[in-house]
Amino acid sequence: MTIAKEGQTVPQVTFPTRQGDAWVNVTTDELFKGKTVIVFSLPGAFTPTCSSSHLPRYNELHSVFKQYGVDDILCVSVNDTFVMNAWKASQEANNITFIPDGNGEFTDGMGMLVEKNDLGFGKRSWRYSMLVKDGVVEKIFSEPNEPGDPFKVSDADTMLRHIAPAHKTQESITVFTKPGCTYCAKAKQALHDAHLQYEEVVLGQDATTVSVRAITGRDTVPQVFIGGKHIGGSEELEAYLA
Repeated sequence: MTIAKEGQTVPQVTFPTRQGDAWVNVTTDELFKGKTVIVFSLPGAFTPTCSSSHLPRYNELHSVFKQYGVDDILCVSVNDTFVMNAWKASQEANNITFIPDGNGEFTDGMGMLVEKNDLGFGKRSWRYSMLVKDGVVEKIFSEPNEPGDPFKVSDADTMLRHIAPAHKTQESITVFTKPGCTYCAKAKQALHDAHLQYEEVVLGQDATTVSVRAITGRDTVPQVFIGGKHIGGSEELEAYLA
């Protein structure tokens, strides 16, 4: 495998994408020209590491990267546009631009096209991330050439440490809510006012009351977790933030 080099220009490729009911061609110039862009590329949509770790963390840190001058975050995979669109919807990753490199042209031009025949995948992308400024690769984090699917350096936190070494990453926050709950709205507003990002888990949609009871021992919402610690309801969150 020929690893892409820092200082090289990204390959000129046109990506056929499906937007709504129409085919729309997107070029690398549109994606990179005059912009600061993070790209993370992975072996395949819906695959375990990609879905559980790689994609969600970039999506979560989108606003932080934006704060440090990043205009867009691209997820590239050798999959067709229908698969990428379905994956984006299932992951609710609205902060990420999904790029379907179905023919592998971009990945090949980056020197990252590898054989995954043992998995029945055919040719796919090696896992890597890079910071691109005005179409030129400034920094690239390529996973080590080891068997399997290593995931050690292309993660969002490694990229963030490169871009903003002094940044202190916010602890992850999850809020269990239900529609129409005024106390839930109060808790979410308190987090918003404190400029804290959070993940919302909606009862009846993402989880059930049984889930909340099993995790917290309570039947009521909201229930707030910060950094793996159970904070409690809206009043307990208010006290915690104070």
